[in-house]
Amino acid sequence: MPATFSRYPVDIERKDTGMGGKPPVDRRPTGGGGGGDDNWEHRSSSRREPRALLTRYRTALVYALAADLALFVVIVGEFLVQEGAGRLDPSVPSASSWHALALPPILWINTALLLLSAVTMEMARRPFFSEVEIMEEWLGMGRPALRRAMPWLIATLILGGLFLAGQWMAWAQLSAQGFWSGTNPNSHFFYLITRVHALHLLLGIVALMSAVGSMFFIKRVMWRQVAIDCTAWYWHTMSALWLVLFAVLLYGP
Repeated sequence: MPATFSRYPVDIERKDTGMGGKPPVDRRPTGGGGGGDDNWEHRSSSRREPRALLTRYRTALVYALAADLALFVVIVGEFLVQEGAGRLDPSVPSASSWHALALPPILWINTALLLLSAVTMEMARRPFFSEVEIMEEWLGMGRPALRRAMPWLIATLILGGLFLAGQWMAWAQLSAQGFWSGTNPNSHFFYLITRVHALHLLLGIVALMSAVGSMFFIKRVMWRQVAIDCTAWYWHTMSALWLVLFAVLLYGP
């Protein structure tokens, strides 16, 4: 009897945790209770940080531009190979059609306009990443970044439009001289490469206009930063690409 009496309280003591809740073993699958939730919230918030968001969109844009640039590489490579084959093999009937094409002088002006637009685009992008302007927006003191960037954005749109108008004039000048797209391989290459690039720049103008419009409707600063930054990256890529294409037109076939 004494032994039985002494074991009974021990059994009660073993079953009762004295905490009035679930035993500690019930919290083990969750990784320690609330600590797991805190870590998950911390990871989720870190993924939503402006810098991480901007990096993801920049990475996606780089992949898209890489695929786009591959198209230009294929076009230029194909015509350079064809031109080289025509020069090396005089028996090719179309070899005589490869002759020097006098580029319209307005292309030099167009190149200067596009380079200037790249400068104005960068000047428009910088205020959105200035700590002073962004801090004022976070504090609800208006949108100083937009006020500073708007003149540069408008200048970029004007310069981009002038570049496209200049390209149209170059096509008209060649057409007046009797050089059409199908006249010879050289003129075909000129029309193809300049028109494809002009189409891409037109898409850049549409993206820029959309970014400008979003400045007035998007309230969160980080999304406005993403819009203007991705547009600037695209614009700079098209500007650098034109320099390469213009050099090919000057010294290529």
